[in-house]
Amino acid sequence: MSIKLKKCSLDDITALREISIETFNDTFTDQNSLENMKAYLENAFRSEQLKTELANRSSQFYFVYYDDDLAGYVKINMDEAQSEKMGDDFLEIERIYIRKNHQKHGLGKYLLNEAVKIAAEHNKKKIWLGVWEKNENAIAFYKKMGFIQTGEHSFYMGDDEQVDFIMTKTLS
Repeated sequence: MSIKLKKCSLDDITALREISIETFNDTFTDQNSLENMKAYLENAFRSEQLKTELANRSSQFYFVYYDDDLAGYVKINMDEAQSEKMGDDFLEIERIYIRKNHQKHGLGKYLLNEAVKIAAEHNKKKIWLGVWEKNENAIAFYKKMGFIQTGEHSFYMGDDEQVDFIMTKTLS
Protein backbone atom coordinates (compact mmCIF):
# COMPACT_ATOMS: atom_id res chain seq x y z
CA MET A 1 0.00 0.00 0.00
CA SER A 2 1.34 3.42 -0.93
CA ILE A 3 -0.22 6.77 -0.11
CA LYS A 4 0.91 9.92 -1.90
CA LEU A 5 -0.11 13.55 -1.60
CA LYS A 6 -0.10 16.05 -4.49
CA LYS A 7 -0.93 19.75 -4.31
CA CYS A 8 -3.61 20.61 -6.87
CA SER A 9 -3.20 23.23 -9.57
CA LEU A 10 -5.48 24.69 -12.22
CA ASP A 11 -4.46 21.76 -14.46
CA ASP A 12 -6.36 19.48 -12.07
CA ILE A 13 -9.72 21.25 -12.39
CA THR A 14 -11.48 18.47 -14.33
CA ALA A 15 -10.43 15.72 -11.92
CA LEU A 16 -11.20 17.94 -8.92
CA ARG A 17 -14.69 18.67 -10.23
CA GLU A 18 -15.40 15.00 -10.98
CA ILE A 19 -14.24 13.69 -7.61
CA SER A 20 -16.09 16.48 -5.76
CA ILE A 21 -19.41 15.66 -7.43
CA GLU A 22 -18.92 11.89 -7.08
CA THR A 23 -18.03 11.92 -3.38
CA PHE A 24 -20.64 14.52 -2.43
CA ASN A 25 -23.33 12.54 -4.25
CA ASP A 26 -22.24 9.27 -2.65
CA THR A 27 -22.32 10.80 0.83
CA PHE A 28 -25.42 13.01 0.80
CA THR A 29 -27.82 12.04 -2.00
CA ASP A 30 -29.89 9.68 0.18
CA GLN A 31 -30.65 12.40 2.77
CA ASN A 32 -31.49 15.30 0.45
CA SER A 33 -33.96 16.07 -2.32
CA LEU A 34 -32.83 15.71 -5.92
CA GLU A 35 -33.58 19.42 -6.52
CA ASN A 36 -31.45 20.61 -3.59
CA MET A 37 -28.59 18.26 -4.50
CA LYS A 38 -28.65 19.46 -8.10
CA ALA A 39 -28.71 23.13 -7.06
CA TYR A 40 -25.82 22.67 -4.64
CA LEU A 41 -23.64 20.61 -7.00
CA GLU A 42 -24.15 22.98 -9.92
CA ASN A 43 -23.04 25.93 -7.82
CA ALA A 44 -20.35 24.57 -5.50
CA PHE A 45 -18.48 22.45 -8.02
CA ARG A 46 -18.81 24.34 -11.28
CA SER A 47 -15.44 24.80 -12.98
CA GLU A 48 -15.36 28.59 -12.55
CA GLN A 49 -16.03 28.30 -8.82
CA LEU A 50 -13.27 25.71 -8.35
CA LYS A 51 -10.85 27.85 -10.41
CA THR A 52 -11.57 30.81 -8.13
CA GLU A 53 -10.96 28.68 -5.03
CA LEU A 54 -7.73 27.23 -6.47
CA ALA A 55 -6.46 30.72 -7.32
CA ASN A 56 -6.93 31.95 -3.74
CA ARG A 57 -3.51 31.95 -2.04
CA SER A 58 -5.16 31.27 1.33
CA SER A 59 -6.82 28.04 0.10
CA GLN A 60 -5.06 24.83 -0.85
CA PHE A 61 -6.28 21.56 -2.32
CA TYR A 62 -4.34 18.30 -2.07
CA PHE A 63 -5.14 15.09 -3.90
CA VAL A 64 -4.44 11.82 -2.11
CA TYR A 65 -3.47 8.77 -4.13
CA TYR A 66 -3.82 5.22 -2.89
CA ASP A 67 -1.63 2.82 -4.88
CA ASP A 68 -1.47 5.45 -7.68
CA ASP A 69 -5.29 5.73 -7.85
CA LEU A 70 -6.84 9.14 -7.15
CA ALA A 71 -8.69 8.39 -3.93
CA GLY A 72 -9.79 11.78 -2.60
CA TYR A 73 -8.71 15.22 -1.51
CA VAL A 74 -8.55 17.76 1.27
CA LYS A 75 -9.26 21.49 0.99
CA ILE A 76 -7.83 23.80 3.64
CA ASN A 77 -8.41 27.51 4.19
CA MET A 78 -6.48 30.08 6.16
CA ASP A 79 -6.91 33.74 6.96
CA GLU A 80 -9.67 35.44 4.90
CA ALA A 81 -10.43 32.25 2.91
CA GLN A 82 -12.03 30.58 5.95
CA SER A 83 -15.77 30.09 5.54
CA GLU A 84 -16.27 31.60 9.04
CA LYS A 85 -14.21 34.40 10.60
CA MET A 86 -12.26 32.39 13.13
CA GLY A 87 -9.10 34.49 13.23
CA ASP A 88 -5.48 34.26 12.19
CA ASP A 89 -4.65 31.44 14.63
CA PHE A 90 -7.02 29.02 12.86
CA LEU A 91 -6.79 26.75 9.84
CA GLU A 92 -10.05 25.42 8.41
CA ILE A 93 -10.47 21.99 6.90
CA GLU A 94 -13.33 22.74 4.52
CA ARG A 95 -13.44 19.33 2.85
CA ILE A 96 -12.07 15.85 3.29
CA TYR A 97 -13.59 13.85 0.45
CA ILE A 98 -12.68 10.18 -0.03
CA ARG A 99 -14.09 8.01 -2.81
CA LYS A 100 -16.32 5.19 -1.57
CA ASN A 101 -14.02 2.40 -2.78
CA HIS A 102 -11.08 3.95 -0.89
CA GLN A 103 -12.79 4.51 2.47
CA LYS A 104 -11.65 2.56 5.53
CA HIS A 105 -8.00 2.64 4.39
CA GLY A 106 -6.84 5.40 6.75
CA LEU A 107 -6.91 8.13 4.09
CA GLY A 108 -9.11 10.51 6.09
CA LYS A 109 -6.72 10.25 9.02
CA TYR A 110 -3.77 10.73 6.66
CA LEU A 111 -5.29 13.91 5.17
CA LEU A 112 -6.22 15.25 8.59
CA ASN A 113 -2.65 14.69 9.80
CA GLU A 114 -1.31 16.47 6.70
CA ALA A 115 -3.59 19.43 7.51
CA VAL A 116 -2.13 19.48 11.04
CA LYS A 117 1.40 19.63 9.56
CA ILE A 118 0.40 22.51 7.27
CA ALA A 119 -1.20 24.33 10.20
CA ALA A 120 2.01 23.96 12.20
CA GLU A 121 4.10 25.25 9.26
CA HIS A 122 1.91 28.37 9.24
CA ASN A 123 2.01 28.79 13.04
CA LYS A 124 -1.71 28.09 13.44
CA LYS A 125 -2.86 27.18 16.94
CA LYS A 126 -6.18 25.51 16.11
CA ILE A 127 -7.89 23.60 13.33
CA TRP A 128 -11.62 23.76 12.79
CA LEU A 129 -14.19 22.28 10.45
CA GLY A 130 -17.91 22.15 9.89
CA VAL A 131 -19.67 18.78 9.77
CA TRP A 132 -23.36 18.13 9.10
CA GLU A 133 -25.17 17.27 12.33
CA LYS A 134 -26.58 14.12 10.66
CA ASN A 135 -23.21 12.82 9.44
CA GLU A 136 -22.66 10.58 12.46
CA ASN A 137 -19.72 8.65 10.98
CA ALA A 138 -17.78 11.85 10.30
CA ILE A 139 -18.60 13.29 13.74
CA ALA A 140 -17.36 10.10 15.43
CA PHE A 141 -14.18 10.18 13.32
CA TYR A 142 -13.42 13.80 14.19
CA LYS A 143 -14.04 13.17 17.89
CA LYS A 144 -11.64 10.22 17.72
CA MET A 145 -9.09 12.57 16.12
CA GLY A 146 -9.33 15.03 19.03
CA PHE A 147 -11.93 17.52 17.80
CA ILE A 148 -14.63 18.87 20.09
CA GLN A 149 -17.86 20.64 19.16
CA THR A 150 -17.47 24.37 19.78
CA GLY A 151 -20.46 25.78 17.92
CA GLU A 152 -22.67 25.44 14.89
CA HIS A 153 -23.57 27.34 11.73
CA SER A 154 -26.04 27.14 8.86
CA PHE A 155 -25.23 25.30 5.65
CA TYR A 156 -27.54 25.62 2.66
CA MET A 157 -28.23 22.60 0.50
CA GLY A 158 -30.16 24.34 -2.23
CA ASP A 159 -33.02 26.00 -0.36
CA ASP A 160 -32.76 23.67 2.65
CA GLU A 161 -31.09 25.28 5.68
CA GLN A 162 -29.13 22.61 7.54
CA VAL A 163 -26.99 22.70 10.69
CA ASP A 164 -23.27 22.04 10.64
CA PHE A 165 -21.48 21.46 13.93
CA ILE A 166 -18.29 23.46 14.21
CA MET A 167 -15.59 21.21 15.64
CA THR A 168 -12.21 22.45 16.79
CA LYS A 169 -8.89 20.87 17.67
CA THR A 170 -6.21 22.74 19.60
CA LEU A 171 -2.70 21.96 18.35
CA SER A 172 0.07 21.28 20.83
